[in-house]
Amino acid sequence: MWKTLFHKYKHAWVLLYLFIYLPWFIYVEKKVTNHYHIIHMEIDDKIPFIEYFIIPYLLWFLYIAITILYFLLTNKSEYYKICAFLFIGMTVFLIVSTVYPNGHHLRPVSFTRDNIFVDMVKFIYKTDTSTNIFPSIHVYNSICCHIAIQKNSRLKQSKWAVPGSFILMLSICLSTIFIKQHSMFDVITAVIMVIAVYPIVYKVDYSVLTSSRKEEQYKQV
Repeated sequence: MWKTLFHKYKHAWVLLYLFIYLPWFIYVEKKVTNHYHIIHMEIDDKIPFIEYFIIPYLLWFLYIAITILYFLLTNKSEYYKICAFLFIGMTVFLIVSTVYPNGHHLRPVSFTRDNIFVDMVKFIYKTDTSTNIFPSIHVYNSICCHIAIQKNSRLKQSKWAVPGSFILMLSICLSTIFIKQHSMFDVITAVIMVIAVYPIVYKVDYSVLTSSRKEEQYKQV
């Protein structure tokens, strides 16, 4: 049984990338504590703090995990694409955080309301620093996953999958600025990165490269 499952889903090896990403992320989180470039736009000061957006912000973790798992179990080629889409951007984020330490001072010092949602935001503030914020991985990964869901022929047939994904994706993107985890600059740069990486993943026909290599090998023989 286990051998069968391993053989069927051996493409899960790509997730070993997390053993690169997580230690690197932890490193920059510990390194960037005081001296960093301040990320700020004028519009940031006009955006209100809305604690209720902590819900979609936290749902991001499930959204990304479930999307990856779905493609892992159902479509190998699309699984490789979504992983490439996600991991390219996440690597760019790590490089930026390493060579250009950054952060913001947007978090409220005090809260006018006291409720469970504010408590959840306070918890996030304690566990996640306000550094290494651009481009926003919350925004980038959410858009990547929605694009992958939108492109899947099976999910397209569902009445709720694509619209539900879009609503959740948009809510997550908005949550990053409404709970003051990110500057609008982080959101904009994340969108730009999606636009830049998208052609690399979805527009290049890698099968042509593979077939040309096979032809060269055949000629040599």
